[in-house]
Amino acid sequence: MPDDVSPAPGRRHGATAAHRHTTPEHTASHIQPGPVPAPAGDPGPPRSAIDPPALPSPPPPAARLRVVVADDNPVVRAGLGVLLSGRADIRVVAEAADGREAYEKTLQHRPDVVLLDVRMPGVDGISALPHLVGIAPVLMLTYSRESEIVHEALRLGAGGYLVHGEFTADQLVQAVRDTRNGRANFTVTAADALLAHMRQDTSSPRGPLPDGLGAALTELPAQASPRQPEPSEGLSQLQPLVGQSSVTGGPTFSPNRQQYKLSSREAEVMELIASGMSNQQIAATCFISEKTVKNHINRIFTKLHSVSRSEAIARWLGTAPRPPGRQP
Repeated sequence: MPDDVSPAPGRRHGATAAHRHTTPEHTASHIQPGPVPAPAGDPGPPRSAIDPPALPSPPPPAARLRVVVADDNPVVRAGLGVLLSGRADIRVVAEAADGREAYEKTLQHRPDVVLLDVRMPGVDGISALPHLVGIAPVLMLTYSRESEIVHEALRLGAGGYLVHGEFTADQLVQAVRDTRNGRANFTVTAADALLAHMRQDTSSPRGPLPDGLGAALTELPAQASPRQPEPSEGLSQLQPLVGQSSVTGGPTFSPNRQQYKLSSREAEVMELIASGMSNQQIAATCFISEKTVKNHINRIFTKLHSVSRSEAIARWLGTAPRPPGRQP
């Protein structure tokens, strides 16, 4: 073929056309994987065929137990606030200094539990209790340990009764949780006071028990009467029974503590002194410093005309000998 002969017209065009008319199979082999379109009617965005499945969203955090603290002592309120709010499931939502404020804060915040003191200025805890229990469960948290007060608080609807100095921080936290769940908690003094009051309350008529329980008592043989002392037994042999404490079942003496004119805080400190607590233990129980405890003790000793703890305890409990010439 001569060098100047050009390729036949259409050959280059034919090759180009052949390239343009590539088969669909050949074209598909060069397509890279891409997003898979969502099915018809699915409003969601397209997902890649290799995307991992969506993880379930975490559950919402549990609601914290909400508490109102009512106590006339600001140090006690602050200590309880720090103690309870330091727990992950509890939050102190309000504080109150007397029964009226406790009712207002409870009505406003609708808490899960109210911690209520007994002796407060203005409206006391016992007076406010019937109004509070209709809004939220109430746990008595107080220094008052008289059996009549314990019984009245429970009669009015309190869900438990704790006396300061007789529980740990963990026990208090658990008592708050139990009160929200309808379980009652009592410290030792409160339980003993309630038991003593129930045993003394024998004058009210009692109805029959279910299934005839208690009727068998009438069929038992009569108990022999207590042995009477022989004439030879002198008064000296019976004298030790006088002045025994109520723990042993002997006669009791109720001292007139009003004569000492102690403030409510001084009376609380004196009760703790009589229970055998040291100054350090009293400070921790009352959420005050040891120096403040010593100041209270100095004023207590002055009012009780005492120079030592033992003498003050004896006067407070009514076991100190009466000075000559003083009328009972």
